Amino acid sequence: MEQQYPSNEGKIVRDSHTKEIDLINRDPKQINEDVIKVDFEDVIAEPDGTHSLDGVWKVSYTTFTVSKYWCYRVLSAIFGIPMALIWGFLFACISFCHVWAVVPCIKSYMIEIQCVSRIYSLCIHTFCDPFYEALGKVFSSIRVALRKEV
Repeated sequence: MEQQYPSNEGKIVRDSHTKEIDLINRDPKQINEDVIKVDFEDVIAEPDGTHSLDGVWKVSYTTFTVSKYWCYRVLSAIFGIPMALIWGFLFACISFCHVWAVVPCIKSYMIEIQCVSRIYSLCIHTFCDPFYEALGKVFSSIRVALRKEV
């Protein structure tokens, strides 16, 4: 028996979980572009006429920036891997349901509804088309003339 299936030779298959990771641009699709950019000036601002001491303002700026930076790093170090596991599991479940349940249900519905669609179309063409065609012929001889009198 000769080969029945096409050869996979020459095809390059890249697995998504073994691809190179860009450590510089970590948001290449900019999905968090508008959410995460919170700087000191976005949260704390002193209007004219109400200013703290310059030293307090500088230390507050440094404290805010450094604490935000290190708090994020500590939280991501502690919870990053467990959250990645949870999100990976969730999206795997969603993908599984989509592949094995949603798409087959939709395909099944489309196959089943095709029969109903043909019957419905046949009924419309059989009963409604002649009625509306007759109404069209009856009202086709009506002429409407509009005049504007001053």
